[in-house]
Amino acid sequence: MTDTPHAKQRRNVPIERYMEVRSAHSPAYSHDGERLFFLSNITGVPQVWVDEPGAHWPRQVTFFGDRVMSVAPSPASDVLVVNADQGGSENAQLLLAAPDGLELEDLSQDTAHIYSFGHWAPDGLRFSYTSNRRNGRAFDVYVYDIASGTHTPVHTSDFSNYAGAFHPSGAALLFARRYGNMNSDLFLLDLESGQFDLLTPHEGEASFIQAQFDAQGKGVYVLTDLTSEFHRVAYIDLRTKQVTFLSEDQWDAEALAIAPAGDQMAFAHNVDGTSRLTVATIRTEAHPELVPLGQIDGLPEGVIADIAWSPNGKELSLTLSAPGHAMEVWTVDVAQRTAHRRTFASISAVPADTFVAPELVHYPSFDGLSIPAFYYRPQHVQGPYPVVVYVHGGPESQSRNGFNSVVQYFVNRGYAVFVPNVRGSSGYGRTYVHLDDVRKRMDSVADLACCVDWLVEHGQAKRDAITVMGGSYGGFMVLAAVTHYPELWAAGVDIVGIANLRTFIEHTSPYRRHLREPEYGTIEHDGEFFDEISPIHHVERITAPLMVIHGANDPRVPIGEAEQIVDALQRRNHPVEYLRFEDEGHGVVKLPNRIVAYGKIADFLDRHLNGPS
Repeated sequence: MTDTPHAKQRRNVPIERYMEVRSAHSPAYSHDGERLFFLSNITGVPQVWVDEPGAHWPRQVTFFGDRVMSVAPSPASDVLVVNADQGGSENAQLLLAAPDGLELEDLSQDTAHIYSFGHWAPDGLRFSYTSNRRNGRAFDVYVYDIASGTHTPVHTSDFSNYAGAFHPSGAALLFARRYGNMNSDLFLLDLESGQFDLLTPHEGEASFIQAQFDAQGKGVYVLTDLTSEFHRVAYIDLRTKQVTFLSEDQWDAEALAIAPAGDQMAFAHNVDGTSRLTVATIRTEAHPELVPLGQIDGLPEGVIADIAWSPNGKELSLTLSAPGHAMEVWTVDVAQRTAHRRTFASISAVPADTFVAPELVHYPSFDGLSIPAFYYRPQHVQGPYPVVVYVHGGPESQSRNGFNSVVQYFVNRGYAVFVPNVRGSSGYGRTYVHLDDVRKRMDSVADLACCVDWLVEHGQAKRDAITVMGGSYGGFMVLAAVTHYPELWAAGVDIVGIANLRTFIEHTSPYRRHLREPEYGTIEHDGEFFDEISPIHHVERITAPLMVIHGANDPRVPIGEAEQIVDALQRRNHPVEYLRFEDEGHGVVKLPNRIVAYGKIADFLDRHLNGPS
């Protein structure tokens, strides 16, 4: 617990400037290592950009009206595969592009289904991808041949299968099969015969993610929580199926990347929401083991993702989000163990000295469980504060120690922002993430309620000026909080949230339903429980004014969830404000819409929390 900071004079920054804090992420090297491609929303929505030798400023490559979701340069030629959707539909399409973006070919031409890029073959003549085009529910694995322009289904089944990396020989392909968000298997598929071999036999629940071959093709590096609380770096011998763990069972390993020569590895540990980077050489004399190279100088504390090695293995690039700046691409010189910032997309008209770093705190819940949270306090206001409790989605997700322009805007406006990772959040081990499953759902809502006492007793919060805000599953948490603990909240803001668990399960996209049921339960077995806890059936308990925001094209939480709760409140003449965006999906992505949405939220809170003007 830190003392209240000395209040500074407020620098009044309008909502437009915060929403226009841009970002850069997802770096990927060209085949010769000369160019670094990345995604940035400098123009308002994420597009492909490239940083090239001799250029004083990166160059924009794609110019779509909607977001680009990924970019993957060929390992052998000047060709890119771009994934993009339309209107927030999440139906990603495959586009083949030249590095300057002038030549662009739509390979999928099917906006009704998802086409997700997998990996390039080593020779750059083919790539793998995943699609649900066969029946809309199951995901099959395909290979696209550049020369012939043919799409070949190489594995079909009634599961959710995801295309992985090619074997160094090009003759085989990894694919993952997901049974739920926390349970999966890894298979090796022979492309000539179509036969596939299970590499990860296991009992109970385990996931195997980010699998990559070693240089010889004798084994696979992977992140797995097999027999562990946390995801660890592991090596699977293809012949024996033996699993060798290369990192400790303490905090999740993430963002695994193997250098092209197979002699180096990079990954990060998620330590209580903050990343710790490891760069190591790989010894393989007897069995694989890691020799860390030591601390990397110059890398700020924050959240690391998207690690990519240069073709020569001399540097790596990564995405870093820190409280002091939005997501940017950073480059690490491996030999010198130094890092420098590669992009400056987030430089904006918001003075950097207005950004606030959070305090990591823990508070007790109803059963004594310690709940981690990040607490942002305004620099220019002495407590007690009006507080926004900001709940993440998922629920198997985690709020991290990175940059959030919405949080920073509210803090600058004079609100403290409390960001809890209630039970069910990822990042704290297998046991913690399952503490809210199915019939334990409301225990996580109780965690949310318990933060109010901590905020009043230790966080200098005004008890009558605490609001709850969240998106997606966080929107469900908002609605559950204001129905089951109505006396605690002065207002609520539901963004693309779930009002009725029964109708959500019925109407979410078919490919998602069976993946969500292990977490939420099924209508057949748990329908009565859904009805018991769903906010739509307890509208009469709500005393707080509500704001509801939703995108008309949402494939995850259909817009009917918003309209159910809005209609029920309007019929009771309860104060509710509703924003519907016709060109958005699951969330508010486009810049003009973000300015409208979060500006109206701030005005809503000012009115109902008597907040600062």
